[in-house]
Amino acid sequence: MNAEPSQKENLLYRLLLALAIIILAAALRIAPHPWNFTPVGAMALFSGAIIKDRRLAFAFPLLALFAGDLFVGFYKFAVIAMVYASLLLSVLIGRWLQNHRTALRISASTFLGAAQFFLVTNFSAWWLLNSYPKTSAGLAACYLAGLPFFWNTLAGDAFYCAVFFSAFALAERFVPIFREPAQATIQ
Repeated sequence: MNAEPSQKENLLYRLLLALAIIILAAALRIAPHPWNFTPVGAMALFSGAIIKDRRLAFAFPLLALFAGDLFVGFYKFAVIAMVYASLLLSVLIGRWLQNHRTALRISASTFLGAAQFFLVTNFSAWWLLNSYPKTSAGLAACYLAGLPFFWNTLAGDAFYCAVFFSAFALAERFVPIFREPAQATIQ
């Protein structure tokens, strides 16, 4: 009897581990935390990088964000749509990491994810809400007001990316069922 898991079993266990980490991220989002210091961006990057099935990589973070919104509350639909779109961009950035997860690439992706979230969500707040004049000065004021939140977003993304990717890497290293299945070579 072969004790080695099949490739399908291996992929299922890896998916379940990734899903457990995403569920943890969703739970952490509704726990008390400093403004914008959440695992949401890290969860999206992680999902894009780890989950092979593209549909699931995009669906899991969306469902986790929606579940969290059920607890923390919803806000103006147009703004929420931009936040969700930004989350999908972070999943897409994570896809770039999929087969090349190095500390440098994860760090660059983390910064890129936080930066695009800052740019997209502040632009949408300026455009869709009536908080700032619809002028270049109003847009600049909106981005300036959002800077403290950017640093919290970046710090949260960096912290949670370190936790999620490190936990997954440790599981891959020390628990054989979570290791990347060997690619068959064509002869």
